[in-house]
Amino acid sequence: MFWPVLIAVTGAFSLALGSALQERDAVRAPGRQVARAGFLLHLLRQPRWLIGSAAAVLGSSLHLIALSGAPLTVIQPLGVIGLLFAIVLSAVFNRQRVGMSQVVAGVAVMVGLTGVLLLFPHGSDVPVLPTSTALVLAGTAVGAGLLVYLTAHWMKSGVRALLLALAGGAALGTTSGLARVVTANAVDDWTRLVSWLTLLAVVTAVFGALLMQNAYRTGHFSAAYATLLITDPVVGVAIGAVLLGEGAPETPVARIGALAFSVLAIAGTIALAQARHRNPEAPDGRRHSGTTVRTRTR
Repeated sequence: MFWPVLIAVTGAFSLALGSALQERDAVRAPGRQVARAGFLLHLLRQPRWLIGSAAAVLGSSLHLIALSGAPLTVIQPLGVIGLLFAIVLSAVFNRQRVGMSQVVAGVAVMVGLTGVLLLFPHGSDVPVLPTSTALVLAGTAVGAGLLVYLTAHWMKSGVRALLLALAGGAALGTTSGLARVVTANAVDDWTRLVSWLTLLAVVTAVFGALLMQNAYRTGHFSAAYATLLITDPVVGVAIGAVLLGEGAPETPVARIGALAFSVLAIAGTIALAQARHRNPEAPDGRRHSGTTVRTRTR
C-alpha cells in the first residue's frame, strides 16, 4: 500500500505543478481577455508551458498507476490534495502569501469532491456507448462550452474564471468518459482505438484545453483549478451513471450526502474565486494601441 500512496501524492503534486506552470504563460500570452484558438499555438511554442503540460500528463499517468495498486477510496482523496499544492505553488510563483481563507476553501473543495466520488458506485463491466449517443454527448459539451466562450468577454474576471473552467472541466470530463469506453474495449481488440469515439475524445480534449487555459488567463488560478478538479471527475461519474450503467447512490442517505458534499465543494470554489489573491499579470481587458494593459491587483 505504501508505494501506491506515494505514487498518488507524487502525481497530485506533478499535476498541480504542471497547471501552475501553464498559468504563468497563459496570463502573459498576447491577445484578448478570452483568447482565440491561435492562443494554444502560441503556448505550444513556450518551453515553460510545454514543461508544465508534460508535468500535468505525468501527474495524470501516476494517478492511474496508483489506482491500479490501491482502492479508489484511498487514492482519490490523495489525488484531490493536489488543490492545496496548486494554491501554494501559484502563490510562490506570484510572490504572494497563502491566506488562511484560501486554505480553508481548498480543504472544503477537497472534502466535498472526495465525498461525492466515494458515494458513487464504480462499475467494472466493459462499457458500451453508441456512436450516436457519443455525438450528442460531445456536441452538448462543445456547444455549451462555445456559448460560455463567446460570452465570457463581458463577464467579471472571477465569474469568467469559474464559467470557463466549468465548461472546460465538462469538456475534459466528457473526454474521460469517451476515453474510458475506448480504452476498456481496446484491451481485447486494439483496433478499437481507431474509431469515431477516439476522434470525439480528441476534439473535446483540445476544446477543453482552450477553455482551461483561458480560465487560467483570468489570474484566478486557484478557483479555476478547483473547478476543474470538481467538474472533470463529476461529469465523468455522471456519464458512467447515466450512459454506461455504472449506477448512482442507491439509498436516500447516500443521495443526500452526495448533495451535501457537492454544496460544500461548490461553496469552497466560490470562495476561492472571491479571494483577493490574483495573478498580478492577468489582463484586465483595457487596451491601448493594440497592447493589453496589465494592472497589479492589491
